[in-house]
Amino acid sequence: MRMRMEPRGLEAELMKSFMESGVYRLDQSDVVFIDPVRLLNDSYSRFRLSPSAYYSRHFPPSSTPDDKRKRKRNKPRHAPLNLNERELCAEERHQQVRPLLLNAHRKLLEASQLLKILPRIVESEAALECRERVVEQNFVELGSSWRAPFCEIALCNGVQDEVKNPQGLRSGLSEGKKLVPLFDNIISVESDDDVEAEFQNVIYVLPPKSLFLMSDLRQVRKLIAGDSAEGFNLIVIDPPWENGSARQKAMYPTLPNRHFMYLPVKELAHSDGALVALWITNRQKLQDFVVKDLLPAWGISHATPFYWLKVKPDGSLIGDLDLFHHRPYELLLLGYVNVDFNSECMKTIKHLKESRVIISVPGAYSRKPPLGKLLEEYIPGQRPSRCIELFARELVAGWTSWGNEPLHFQDATYYLGK
Repeated sequence: MRMRMEPRGLEAELMKSFMESGVYRLDQSDVVFIDPVRLLNDSYSRFRLSPSAYYSRHFPPSSTPDDKRKRKRNKPRHAPLNLNERELCAEERHQQVRPLLLNAHRKLLEASQLLKILPRIVESEAALECRERVVEQNFVELGSSWRAPFCEIALCNGVQDEVKNPQGLRSGLSEGKKLVPLFDNIISVESDDDVEAEFQNVIYVLPPKSLFLMSDLRQVRKLIAGDSAEGFNLIVIDPPWENGSARQKAMYPTLPNRHFMYLPVKELAHSDGALVALWITNRQKLQDFVVKDLLPAWGISHATPFYWLKVKPDGSLIGDLDLFHHRPYELLLLGYVNVDFNSECMKTIKHLKESRVIISVPGAYSRKPPLGKLLEEYIPGQRPSRCIELFARELVAGWTSWGNEPLHFQDATYYLGK
């Protein structure tokens, strides 16, 4: 007879698995806590992502109960918000998902061993000392300028003997390099090892077997396979949604929402079907557009919501769960395209039925956590799956990445030598 593991022993096993995989399944439930750095580092053999580079946002420490009472006494009372029809719908939807999110957060707070080491995972001082300040290249601006056709990136083909900097990265790629056009050109890393590349005296780290196309929306059709049997099984999409926020416009350019209807999602999908994962904001107007117009245009009839709940290194939420315009969670819609639900390949995967919650400490503004490992049990078709991210800002080993800045987070100053 199999003995049931004691809670302390179970948590120790979960911690061991988390340190190896970056995924902690809270109480064996559909709630998971992830460390994106560990997940992303699976893509590299010679380099590793610096935790302090990924977790670059600063969150003030959580208030004590005494602090909260003092603020409550001193805070002037405001009249209730006068919500319009859309805002009332958004609030109703929030109230429906609120118990799910509170339960997920409670499970995190019960994982004492995880909470104990979480600050050390996120705040790596050793990595911080090695990292130089990143001066980011504006690929969006450069790609739309007259200079774009003349820009070339140098790919390193072999191992060189130059003196390395403190991060373990080579200071130059003067030998054994291959020059290729950077924009509107499909660039594939054929190596089974990490590859370094150089553009305008900046070194970039490219994971093995990755492929990227840096272009605007007009060129994305270059990635449609000639044979649909060579299409993608997982399509992750993180659009730069139209937004009135001045801060967001300063961070990256947005597009009118109607433009996303022309993404060739059906054509990119494998003939056996594909799982589509779409990041959207909490704005009700956007959600109405996505459900009524966008998903049907892509051939997706039903979507299951997953939620990304954001926490601080101490495990507390990054903001008040009920703060109307700044919820500490984002929405991920999952649905299938080009699938026959009665086919053999669909019988071998886990079907999307209920919402799940993904918890993590967020990285840079608008940077989403990696989804490949979390979604693999829902992906139809062949193994290994063929995966693509649209509007990508980083590369993943074995994936295709498209967008106008897929090298944004590949700058070598984000990485350390292993």
